[in-house]
Amino acid sequence: ADEAIEEITELYSTARDEFEMAMEETENKTIYAEADREAAREELTRVQEAYRSIVEGADTDLAEEVKRRIGQRIRELEAGVQNMEDIAM
Repeated sequence: ADEAIEEITELYSTARDEFEMAMEETENKTIYAEADREAAREELTRVQEAYRSIVEGADTDLAEEVKRRIGQRIRELEAGVQNMEDIAM
């Protein structure tokens, strides 16, 4: 369980960093904004896929633990990326 949570936490951390950089570039309307948003979306997709593979997996105890410990943070990141996309339009 700890290994899976550690992996998702690491992916989440990377996605969060990419999101923060992309949001800053988007707010400042820099030439890097579009590429940074794309990188943020890619990292978000990676963490979503890892999360889903565990939550939809056979180990229900692990799924519940992952949902409890990481689910809310992933939902917040999804909302943040969506908000960033809305700002960019």
